[in-house]
Amino acid sequence: MRIATYDVELTREGPGLLYQSILSGDDPQVGAVTAVIARANADVLVLQGIDYDTELRTLSALAEQLRRAGAVYPYRFAWCPNSGLATGLDLDGDGRKGGPRDAQGYGDFAGAGGMAVLSRLPVDDEASRDFSALPWKDLPQADLPPGWSAEVAAVQRLPSTGHWDIAVTLPDQRVLHLLAWNATPPVFDGPEDRNGRRNHDETAFWLRLLDGELPWPSPPEPFVILGDAELDPAKGEGRPAALAALLADPRLQSPLPPGTETADFRATGGPGPLQLDYLLPSASLGVRAAGVIRPEPGDPLAGTIFAASRHRLVWVDLDLPGPAAP
Repeated sequence: MRIATYDVELTREGPGLLYQSILSGDDPQVGAVTAVIARANADVLVLQGIDYDTELRTLSALAEQLRRAGAVYPYRFAWCPNSGLATGLDLDGDGRKGGPRDAQGYGDFAGAGGMAVLSRLPVDDEASRDFSALPWKDLPQADLPPGWSAEVAAVQRLPSTGHWDIAVTLPDQRVLHLLAWNATPPVFDGPEDRNGRRNHDETAFWLRLLDGELPWPSPPEPFVILGDAELDPAKGEGRPAALAALLADPRLQSPLPPGTETADFRATGGPGPLQLDYLLPSASLGVRAAGVIRPEPGDPLAGTIFAASRHRLVWVDLDLPGPAAP
């Protein structure tokens, strides 16, 4: 069974614009993303950086593009993200309310750059859990920015996009839990390091959940923690302690070698190759193979991979354990 995660960076400047771009059939980035996903041929794919709408029209339009490319995903799932969700406060201190930095997570509109699931296996909505409303202040050992007012602390959620537990029903009717997130980049702030602190705590959330320190039960095995941490534990800016602890946790496996490139921002004036995207299966799962779809020399799809996103699709092939003995 192949599981994949991919930050497609398919977000536009207003609601409905990505939907129209997909329907047009001539958007080059959409075409490139479609080709990369079709090559991966994953059974379940968790996307980051895709605009959300309540009827999932955008996600369904992308699924139709993929069907035409030979990658059929009959099951689609998404919740409204925190990105672009209005707080009613002036969070960035610019004297105005309603800007993208005043939202629960950065976004020009509600639903900008959300998460979504495309699957060949059913998603159990009732068994899935959305942790995205957790106030940042309520995370045990939260590293809140200094000088925050009580008003801001009462409103600000921890997840900048979302923290989800997606319950996928396996062919034998057991459930595989996919624990997905897309953290805020640990940059674009001031000396208070608001984004760096939040990025750290968004990853620390999974450690607290596994340790039973949150209001929700820890996820049962088998599960996979996956998504875009927006942090390289060895390079670039940020606070890597939580991510390093997650990667070293004996309850998890990290199937890709340290330093594996999963993103490259050089084309847009940013840092070079970084490891930002992760798939961490629980210890009970057998890992057959894992990899990243990167633009390798001589690969006819190399230019397409560059055009699709600055992030790379990461995949893992799993052997699922048999049912527990009665």
